[in-house]
Amino acid sequence: MKALILVGGFGTRLRPLTLSFPKPLVDFANKPMILHQIEALKAVGVTEVVLAINYQPEVMLNFLKEFESKIGIKITCSRETEPLGTAGPLALARDKLIDGSGEPFFVLNSDVISEFPLKEMIEFHKSHGGEASIMVTKVDEPSKYGVVVLDEQTGKVDKFVEKPRIFVGNKINAGIYLLNPAVLDRIQLRPTSIEKEVFPNIAAENKLYAMVLPGFWMDIGQPRDYITGLRLYLDSLRKTSSPMLASGPEIVGNVLVDETAQIGEGCLIGPDVAIGPGCVIESGVRLSRCTVMRGSRIKQHACISSSIVGWHSTVGQWARIANMTILGEDVHVSDEIYSNGAVVLPHKEIKSNILHPEIVM
Repeated sequence: MKALILVGGFGTRLRPLTLSFPKPLVDFANKPMILHQIEALKAVGVTEVVLAINYQPEVMLNFLKEFESKIGIKITCSRETEPLGTAGPLALARDKLIDGSGEPFFVLNSDVISEFPLKEMIEFHKSHGGEASIMVTKVDEPSKYGVVVLDEQTGKVDKFVEKPRIFVGNKINAGIYLLNPAVLDRIQLRPTSIEKEVFPNIAAENKLYAMVLPGFWMDIGQPRDYITGLRLYLDSLRKTSSPMLASGPEIVGNVLVDETAQIGEGCLIGPDVAIGPGCVIESGVRLSRCTVMRGSRIKQHACISSSIVGWHSTVGQWARIANMTILGEDVHVSDEIYSNGAVVLPHKEIKSNILHPEIVM
């Protein structure tokens, strides 16, 4: 079985982190976000993953090659020379996706995180006999999205309504698909939207079905949603009693701590925190709703909340980092500095307070 992950795009919404790495390689819960997807695909029998990519393919492939043997899955690349939307990349990768078996293949958006119930999706797809299955998720404010209108009993998709002004349903496309090879015959090699062109055509022929996603779902392509996604992901680990979650007198709520990280005395960490490999958290530090990425040091009595600390950064003693502050790679915040919502580009030093959200270039 094969899968295609849509990796195109420059990750502008997740800058400054994507100035150092392509978005799918940005750490989420202590590993590159794309690895969450690849591991879930491997678990249901996918043997080859094709990355549809138009930005930094060498960086992506060089990084993922070391995981090929670890995970036991083939990772190849289909490179766009021009942006092809969300459907064009399928036409470009056609020869890589069709193997003569007639088996369906998965398509995933690279910045989606969920519990990835792919086994259930395969069973759902087989049961309805249609041409394509899409995963949908419930939202509280459907007027902000494109809504999928479907038969609640069978899952058959009736139509799509973009940002409806009156209530037509509360289910939106979750960016996880299982498609028969016949779908490829519908897609031309040109910039095309799978959501706005391909799926409505399949639905018009009564061959498109939607499965409601159990558990959580989040598009983590921008910082605020990334932080929310981390909370939902850690909460799902708690529900399954995952041994990955940290415990101890300094831990509050759901926290991930890499085994190579060091934590000093008198800290209070959590809820909803991920501390990456090689990090050093000195004594008396307070962390909540944040990610501290690989190789960073948080000095004594610093306080970080609702923020992301990029790779190999330093936060000084008694510093306070808050309100969706995003530190890029190798950023150094001096002692006793306050940052309120700053976005700091890589390799910068912050020596004065940032009282209002701003970009530090």
